[in-house]
Amino acid sequence: MAVDPHRDDPERERLKAQYAEIASLAGGLAHEIKNPLSTISLNLELLSEELREGDTPRERRMLAKLDLLRRECRHLNDILTAFLEFTRAGELDLVESDLNEQVNDFIEFYQPQAADHGIEISPHITSDLPPVLLDRALTRQVLLNLALNAQHAMPEGGLLELQTSLRKGQVCLDLIDTGCGMNERTREKMFQAFFSTTRGGSGLGLPTVRKIIEAHHGTMTCESEPERGTRFTICLPPVG
Repeated sequence: MAVDPHRDDPERERLKAQYAEIASLAGGLAHEIKNPLSTISLNLELLSEELREGDTPRERRMLAKLDLLRRECRHLNDILTAFLEFTRAGELDLVESDLNEQVNDFIEFYQPQAADHGIEISPHITSDLPPVLLDRALTRQVLLNLALNAQHAMPEGGLLELQTSLRKGQVCLDLIDTGCGMNERTREKMFQAFFSTTRGGSGLGLPTVRKIIEAHHGTMTCESEPERGTRFTICLPPVG
């Protein structure tokens, strides 16, 4: 059963309604862009298929240009998909949950991909944590985005630790990688929408993660140094 842990005052309700309207308009616009983009992508694919059997220099040049356009269409589609996720990040379906169970389920899901990239997963789970209110689908998205962020920071493989704990009355999760780390400038900008240090990245992964955590009335912090890895810490209020 969905649970709302907060009683919102009139001003908060007004702001939420304004945000919901803006998010709805933005999401609708993104959907409208995705439809013709799909048509463009399909026709580029058909044109490419017609040219693949050609062997003249002109046909090869045309094929190379079409392949470039197809890649850019895929990139634009990825950005739109990430943007739609960002606009929906505050829409929660909260249920009383065990954070440890959520983390263990995610590890089982992500383990094959981690192994393919030479990443060892090291869980450190504190037992008997109090329950928290989670949107389970969005929490999976948070964990995946952070794991992929760590994966990009460890192109040659490395160690990803997931630690749960109880600190100052909060249920906390640390994700620690042994990757390339971030300098001060990147740390200052990493939660800004569309800022990315990854080639082809949407720049919406970490802003979406923080938005989801804040919608849960939690906090998210980051510690990182170049060549020394990164630690993201998420803390959530327990039920009751």
